[in-house]
Amino acid sequence: MIKAGKKTRDMTYIALFAVVMAVCAWITVPSVVPFTMQTLGVFLAVGILGGKRGTAAVLVYLLMGAVGLPVFSGFTGGIGQFLQITGGYLLGFLLCAGVCWGMEAIFGQRPIVLTISMVLGLLVCYVFGTAWYMILYAKTSGAMGIGTVLASCVFPFILPDIAKIALALLLSRRLSKLIK
Repeated sequence: MIKAGKKTRDMTYIALFAVVMAVCAWITVPSVVPFTMQTLGVFLAVGILGGKRGTAAVLVYLLMGAVGLPVFSGFTGGIGQFLQITGGYLLGFLLCAGVCWGMEAIFGQRPIVLTISMVLGLLVCYVFGTAWYMILYAKTSGAMGIGTVLASCVFPFILPDIAKIALALLLSRRLSKLIK
C-alpha cells in the first residue's frame, strides 16, 4: 500500500512539473534575442524532483507537445515542432535532464554535482540542438557556418541560461525539502 502511494505521488509531481515546463515555455522575456523560461522548467524538474523523476517530467512535457497540446513556446505544439530547425533544442531538453540523472546516479545528490550536471546538461542541449539546426538548415537553405549558428542560436542564450541555472539551484534547494 505504501508503494502505491509513493507511485501516485511520483506521477503527480512528474505531471505537475511537465505543466511547470509548459508555463515556463509561455513566458517570453523580451531582449535583443527574446528567450523563454523553458530551460528553467527543465532545471527545476531535475533539481527538485531528482534526475529520474525530473527526466520523466521532461519526457511527459515533450510527449504532451508531440500530441499537439500547445505547451511549447508561442503556444505551439505538434510533432512538426520537432521537425523544425530548432526542434533539436526541444529534444536536447531530454538529453539535458538525462545528463543530470546520470551524474546524480554516479556522484549523488550534492549541490556541486547538481550544479555541474546542469551546466553539462545545458552544453549537451546546445550541442545537440546546434547540430540538428545545422543539418536541417543545410537541407532546406544550404550550408551555414558554425560561427553563424552559434551567434544566433547559442551565444545570446548563455547568460540567461546561466541565470536560470542559478535560480533553479536556489529554488531547488528550498523546495526539494518540501517534496521529499
